[in-house]
Amino acid sequence: MSHHTQREIRYNFEYERRIKACFIGAGGHAYRNVYPALRYAPVELLGVCDLDIGRAAKFAKLFGAERAYSDHREMFEKEKPDLVFLVTAYHPDGRVQATDLALEALAAGAHVWMEKPTAASLVEIEQLHAASAAAGRMVMTGLKKTFFPTIEKLKDLMGSPQFGPLTSINVRYPQSLPAFSDRADLVKMQSFLDHIYHPGAILHYLGGSIERVSYEREETTGATVTNMRFRSGAIGTLHFTAGQSGASIFERVEIIGQGANAIVENGTSLTYFRKADLPAYGRAASFLQPDENAALLFEPEHSLGQLYNNNLFYLGYVPEILHLTDAILEEKAITKGTLETAGEIMKLFEFYRRTDAGVTITL
Repeated sequence: MSHHTQREIRYNFEYERRIKACFIGAGGHAYRNVYPALRYAPVELLGVCDLDIGRAAKFAKLFGAERAYSDHREMFEKEKPDLVFLVTAYHPDGRVQATDLALEALAAGAHVWMEKPTAASLVEIEQLHAASAAAGRMVMTGLKKTFFPTIEKLKDLMGSPQFGPLTSINVRYPQSLPAFSDRADLVKMQSFLDHIYHPGAILHYLGGSIERVSYEREETTGATVTNMRFRSGAIGTLHFTAGQSGASIFERVEIIGQGANAIVENGTSLTYFRKADLPAYGRAASFLQPDENAALLFEPEHSLGQLYNNNLFYLGYVPEILHLTDAILEEKAITKGTLETAGEIMKLFEFYRRTDAGVTITL
């Protein structure tokens, strides 16, 4: 099975069948990255809801929705959507607003696409599982990192004869882990909860379920290095690089197989180091390898007005929405952004909330 395939995109107006949808949330992130992605999906946007009815009306007019609402229950009742998009914030106690809204959308008979984080606890993920099963509707979390073309390509390399099975992985991401005294406070853990979904999604997508974890934390910045063993037998590290420069490479993923490895930097640059032997030590006069062993570099060009050099595509926003809309129209299950994956990420989040430092935990 190929995880990365070239796809020819259709525009919204070209679809004969479109899914009746509503959208809750009229914030900056939704404005930049989610509403614009609907231009490439089989979606008929019926209503936009926000507590600020003025913003909802402006978004509805701008993005082609027919009506604006300040009450999502009224919108569900009047529009009867088949799909609800959720891009919202947090409750005052630090819980995720979208969790409760997703439960209501499921009860109203709609599928759900929700921006991460899915929830603030594993118990809430299990509640969503039960509600999804009872309603016969899907809940998908927008785990965009697993839709990056470069990360999908890493998945395809793993297990190939030229690469071999995954033996180790390193994910680097700039995030600070709060002090032990703040771990019980969801409000103080909000930034960490918001961002653990990105590296957590990559680790689960490439490495599978984690069996064992332990970490060390640096007190000044909250940087951490986590060691982990996956159930597959592979090992890995998650390096939260709090303290790095704002001008630095933002994130980095490296996978190692058996004689080959591949690196993705900043999500768009992939270097694949194919199997090759070191030149004779102390004897070789040139560093150049034979062409068949040379590294392969994949990067987008930014000269043409192509979809693939638009961040809606190389950052996964359009592909993740199409994954769900394809599944709805074809009456099949999603395979990415599932509640099962969200549950595995929540296990990692709850591990970091523990206050017993220096221990190894079996997840």
